[in-house]
Amino acid sequence: MALHFELVTPEKLVRSEEVHMVVVPGSEGEFGVLEGHAPFMSTIADGTVQVFKTAGAQPESIMVRGGFAEVGDKGLTVLAEHVDD
Repeated sequence: MALHFELVTPEKLVRSEEVHMVVVPGSEGEFGVLEGHAPFMSTIADGTVQVFKTAGAQPESIMVRGGFAEVGDKGLTVLAEHVDD
């Protein structure tokens, strides 16, 4: 099973893909999200979102600044104020 992950800024949809796990820099600490995670919402801190495409894979790092993360029935959506390309 895979987690549907979307990364969005006010300007555009940056990512929309199926991944194994995502680690998000929450404002109260990092948290990891896998498929089937309970519904959850958090503000995010400036930092690195780590995207693991498969189990055991090296993460891809994406720098983000501010925003929110929401885990729901459809997966994880990170609404970032800014993403460093």
